[in-house]
Amino acid sequence: MEPEIARLVVTVFRSRLRRDAEANGYAELAARMEDRARVMPGFVDFKSLVAADGERLSVIVFDTIAHQHAWRDDPEHRVAQQRGRDTFYSEYSISVCQELDRRSFQTEYKP
Repeated sequence: MEPEIARLVVTVFRSRLRRDAEANGYAELAARMEDRARVMPGFVDFKSLVAADGERLSVIVFDTIAHQHAWRDDPEHRVAQQRGRDTFYSEYSISVCQELDRRSFQTEYKP
């Protein structure tokens, strides 16, 4: 039997903004929430991307489910979540996953 290993918790947040989200302060609040996430206990990584069709993707990684839940339930984050529903997002989905396997590759070659 393999020893129990720590499994990272990955939150995948997919969303689309309303047309007026930026005018209503989306960028400022999103930056504030990213800064807040980065100082939460157990924080590992936060990346955000925007696809050509306008879909936004954020990937937030914590070291344990307890730390991910602490971020999910953070009072300031809860207020931001409600503001997102009321003001910023036309749609979103959230998937919380536990890492099953990890592989990586890195080369020293730089063009």
